Amino acid sequence: MHVHAAEGGKGAGRTTLVLRISMAATLAYVVVTLVAGLRAHSLALLSESGHNVSDFLALLLSFAAVYFQSRPADHSRTFGYQRAGVIAAFINAATLIAISLLIAIEAVHRLSSPVTVQPRMMMIVAAAGVAMNGAIAALLWGVARDVNLRSAFLHMAGDTLSTAAVIAGGAAILLTGQNWIDPVLSILIAAFIFWSSIGIVRETLNILLEGTPRGVSSQQIRSVMEAVDGVVNVHDLHVWCLGSYSRALSCHVTIADIPPSESVCILANLKDVLHSQYEINHTTIQFEHIGCESLEDCVCVTPPEQMAMRHEHHHGHVH
Repeated sequence: MHVHAAEGGKGAGRTTLVLRISMAATLAYVVVTLVAGLRAHSLALLSESGHNVSDFLALLLSFAAVYFQSRPADHSRTFGYQRAGVIAAFINAATLIAISLLIAIEAVHRLSSPVTVQPRMMMIVAAAGVAMNGAIAALLWGVARDVNLRSAFLHMAGDTLSTAAVIAGGAAILLTGQNWIDPVLSILIAAFIFWSSIGIVRETLNILLEGTPRGVSSQQIRSVMEAVDGVVNVHDLHVWCLGSYSRALSCHVTIADIPPSESVCILANLKDVLHSQYEINHTTIQFEHIGCESLEDCVCVTPPEQMAMRHEHHHGHVH
């Protein structure tokens, strides 16, 4: 059985340490924003608290995904747990979309029924949030190599920007006395969260549905492979992602009727071009010298003479 190595122990150890620190800091900030939001009657702060709860869960999911991804492949899961991070990223992004919609609905309700807020408390708590979220985002950026950790980074970067917006909103309320600024600010935060999450959802769905990787054209890959010496045509081509940064390919390649020892060079050249141009390292390439009836979803056709030989061989051993 051929398996692929998981992320190195040193890299995984650094990643888990960053995630542990991030989870502890985020949980502490959730408590602070919740208490402050209730005391200040600020929807913007309460929305930040809810958002940070989702961030804590996102970091927890990412932590679990990193653990599973580091586990080696076995006979039950021959590709390992590479998609654990993809699933975590999808859940994180989908949760953010739901939260953004809830924030927007509550903000619209507050526009029709304004609530007096305490801008000074908003600004003090938000300033602490900018410092904390910014530090966590910087730590995650250093380890964000796949879509799982990029989704966690997106949570924290979004928090940094939205919390900075709360400071600006608090200053505006303090200067103008207009409480409608708070729900309008919440709508803007919700729109940002929604927009930034859609991209992660699309990317993870593409991986989970085994779509062609982003930035890769199957037609272009076919043309490049068919340009290799000795290749007649390439068909039944499939390209997909095993995880967020691991690509795989399978196909049928028609070549001349030559001994297997002579086809080794063709196979080596095909693997080299796929690795160098498309970073595809897991390949399953089936050589054929007889054209398939259909070039897609090909089923290899056994020549009549071989069928006859098999029939004679079978009956020769029947007593």
